[in-house]
Amino acid sequence: MPATDTSATPAPISSNAAETTSSDEIGVAAVNRALAILDTFTEDAPVLTLAQLSQKTGLYKSTILRLLQSLDAYGYVNRLDGGAYVLGPKPVRLAALATRSLHPAEVVMPVLRELVQAAGESASFYVRSGAQRLCAYRVDSPRSVRDNVQIGQLLPLDKGAAGRVLVDFEPGAGHRLSAGMPIRISRGERDPETAAIACPVFGAGNRLEGAVTLSGPLTRFGESETLAMVAPLIAAARKLTVGFMGDSGLLANTDTG
Repeated sequence: MPATDTSATPAPISSNAAETTSSDEIGVAAVNRALAILDTFTEDAPVLTLAQLSQKTGLYKSTILRLLQSLDAYGYVNRLDGGAYVLGPKPVRLAALATRSLHPAEVVMPVLRELVQAAGESASFYVRSGAQRLCAYRVDSPRSVRDNVQIGQLLPLDKGAAGRVLVDFEPGAGHRLSAGMPIRISRGERDPETAAIACPVFGAGNRLEGAVTLSGPLTRFGESETLAMVAPLIAAARKLTVGFMGDSGLLANTDTG
């Protein structure tokens, strides 16, 4: 019998349950077990061995192996050369699709295009995805030298202007917009050669929807250049806030200098 970990997923599913369920329930049980396996991967445990998966889920190794074969085939997990497992690319794609259903392209993309035209740098819209941030939408700068971020890419929350916006303005963070300009600037944090400036976007009920950003090479984000980006960035954040049924007045009194 594998050891169980009560601090893992809330309801581990015993693998011998399938032998006592009806044929109609077996398929549902398999789905539940597969989801339990996926839920064991976290930021602190992105790579897991078969033994660790068994311990965290309470499932037999033989059951986990069968489910991992299917999850691997569909891109939900990848098996490393050493035999351990990591999440595959499919969850990232699904996260991007889910984000787009909440933030329609018809609302976001025109604003990003206008922002790129006004500021000359790449514009992105980030949302929080668990302990990371997801680039949900992006319009690249027309300039030949620019930073490289892809739609659907996951980036850290603790590095970069967009990450700081998503943390500082999340519900319960205690930050007050009246305390100052809701702009965050990063230079060389995530990548030593790039910089970014970001602003929060709100929706109904003053809910934080995401962060709109301008990013590019560090050499183009000096003090004067960055200051010139503030006004168009806040204007874009206001438009997106209106598009998400939020109160643009949250950003209306911002002093753009």
